Amino acid sequence: MSSINWQQAVYDVIKSGGINLIGYVPDAGHAALINSAKADDAMRDVVMTSEEEGIPLCAGAWLGGMRSLLLMQSSGVGNCVNMLSLQRTARFPMVILVTMRGEYAEFNPWQIPMGSTTQAVLEICGFKVERVASEAEAAETVQAAIDFAFNSNVGVAVLLSQKMLGRKKWVE
Repeated sequence: MSSINWQQAVYDVIKSGGINLIGYVPDAGHAALINSAKADDAMRDVVMTSEEEGIPLCAGAWLGGMRSLLLMQSSGVGNCVNMLSLQRTARFPMVILVTMRGEYAEFNPWQIPMGSTTQAVLEICGFKVERVASEAEAAETVQAAIDFAFNSNVGVAVLLSQKMLGRKKWVE
């Protein structure tokens, strides 16, 4: 399965799960999902200046009768630690798809500290965390996360492994 196909399958699951708002900070790992959201007239795509803006965005969407989802990179999780308490305190359903950095063949040493602690940080903040290591399990795992979050009013994060996403290379 090519990377475009798994990302399209994930977008299809997002749509079938009733998600109608996606918040994101631009990220190459999420580019196909972002482009699909932008091209879809039925989807609200909200570009954010910082990942922490996504937590109240999802809370407001839920209060307004919408289902939302956040896209971010593992380094963005560190930007959200304080704001993640809003989900835990208000108990609204929330799904975050996290592209991992600081793992497989990382070229940027600044990505390693947050990449190595992303799962633990999310779990300490009360999120259920699922990890996707292969393209074949991506859509099913995202579907399970959406179902779990919206059936239980909890936060669920799906970590998309850097090995699955492919090597990132510095380009000058």
